[in-house]
Amino acid sequence: MLSAYRLGGSLYVPVTHRDVSRIANGAKWPELRSVIFCTEDSVAPSALEFGLDNLRRCLEGMEPRHSLLRFVRVRNPDILAWLLELPGIEKLDGFVFPKFDRQNADQYMERLEGSRHLCMPTLETHDVFEPARMIALRDHLIERGYQNRILALRIGGNDLLALLGIRRPRDRTIYRTPLGQTIANLVTVFKPHGFQLTAPVFEHIDCPEILREELNDDIAHGLCGKTAIHPSQLPAIEAGFRISPNDLEAARRILVEDRAVFKFEGSMCEPATHSSWARHILERTALDS
Repeated sequence: MLSAYRLGGSLYVPVTHRDVSRIANGAKWPELRSVIFCTEDSVAPSALEFGLDNLRRCLEGMEPRHSLLRFVRVRNPDILAWLLELPGIEKLDGFVFPKFDRQNADQYMERLEGSRHLCMPTLETHDVFEPARMIALRDHLIERGYQNRILALRIGGNDLLALLGIRRPRDRTIYRTPLGQTIANLVTVFKPHGFQLTAPVFEHIDCPEILREELNDDIAHGLCGKTAIHPSQLPAIEAGFRISPNDLEAARRILVEDRAVFKFEGSMCEPATHSSWARHILERTALDS
């Protein structure tokens, strides 16, 4: 089973981009671990036909197997159905579903039946601000057996801020906006039930210090991977999610220690409560090795 921690920094690329084929085959930005070719917000309606044709040609020349994880952010369920019929669509790892909620969940998920593709639904509608609606969505995904097809849930930070009539300030992380509590609620609703969540985009390309600060908060909230809007953000994102030697050694000791509680590097370690975290750290380390 593919781990969401392999995503790293997921770069959004419009399907109208002239280099989609070079990006998809790792010739451009070879350090990239995952790419999302977008047919939605980043593509004007007048350019959609060209973009879809560009994507179709890209699929024809796409290498069948590659370490780069490749996804397409579809515009709607009908575009998803069209894409699934294209030659070469099996070369993609999956799809990103925009504005995912209880009303359209079945439309998206049922179209994946018969394919091997995974998906990453994006939580970015009014429902996200209603914990009861998120609980209902979670339970529906579990009850319908959709969970195994979901690599991660993406948090659509900019769309959620837009619903509030807010743009993220340049001098603070998203956790110091009204979305801080919303992200925490999503984590507590979904993660205990086995869902992974990815961190929102950081839109200010020239504020690397704030990006690094936000990455610390992303990790503290248990998020895996972060959307990038520019290749220059990738090194900071990859570094932010890299496991520190101290955490790795602590995880190893927690899993072999026979004492109920012990001290390591100034912190209390309690295998009964920290073993889940420790196993998680070792699994992530194995992915990067």
